[in-house]
Amino acid sequence: MSHPSHKEHLSSIKRIEGQIRGIAKMIEDEKYCIDILNQIKAVRNSLTTVEGKIVKTHLKECVKDALKDKKNFDDKVEEVLKVIKR
Repeated sequence: MSHPSHKEHLSSIKRIEGQIRGIAKMIEDEKYCIDILNQIKAVRNSLTTVEGKIVKTHLKECVKDALKDKKNFDDKVEEVLKVIKR
């Protein structure tokens, strides 16, 4: 089974990486707590968005492909449930 590409999310990941560096700079510069927390929240929301898109792709492609084999499908369902529970 081939795996889908997630390269279209790289720009979002790189933007998040920049946001993280910005948060580190805010901490170094002793910025106001609420401002730092707002940026942390923004990063979390961005990560959640990327995560949702990757989960959607996984369900639409990998799990759909697993429907051809009952055992493989059950394994994929368990795999998704483990990720969601974390």
